[in-house]
Amino acid sequence: MEATAWPGVFREGRELYTINADVGHRVHGETLRSVGGVEYRTWDPFRSKLAGLLLRGAPDDVFGTVHSVLYLGGAHGTTVSHLADLWPEEPIFVIEKSATAFAPLLALARRRENLLPILADAQLPERYQADVGSVDLLYQDVAQRNQATIFAENVASCLSPKGRGILMLKVRSVTQRRPAAAIARETRAELVRAGLSVLGEVALAPFAREHVALLVRR
Repeated sequence: MEATAWPGVFREGRELYTINADVGHRVHGETLRSVGGVEYRTWDPFRSKLAGLLLRGAPDDVFGTVHSVLYLGGAHGTTVSHLADLWPEEPIFVIEKSATAFAPLLALARRRENLLPILADAQLPERYQADVGSVDLLYQDVAQRNQATIFAENVASCLSPKGRGILMLKVRSVTQRRPAAAIARETRAELVRAGLSVLGEVALAPFAREHVALLVRR
């Protein structure tokens, strides 16, 4: 098992791993491996866009210095669980508006105390801003047309002045009709107008088609 440039992420061959903070338990049917008395979980890039981003060439400092995280669109918790492995002592606030998806998030949080699920709409950060406070990393993975607006408003409400952001842009949730490159370009422009610096753009194929990761900072 080989450490990567991203703290807490390991690699063996083509597979990524995180150290399991909940030993003996799986989240998404992943393989568990014990090496030198340490249990690792496979991090599947076809189930987690963040793992896909790392394999597609994320910079070494993609996360920056992290003491708290705001995750928008937690769904059933696959990527969330690996973030909890990376920073087991740091609070990870998870926003999810679907009551159906929220139930497994709650179950996951019972086993991982640093996960703090909030049933809320990411379009309304004013409803959870007081609970979340200022975070170092903002991660967004939501399927709505106004993804850039949602991201920018959450940056303004919750991201620290030196914080980093990762927007997983779902192109076809914005429009079905126009080229992906044009949507990515327009999204970058909207983020810049909101006062953000776009540090990089990474296409996530073959792990997630017509998805682009935008890496930003204030």
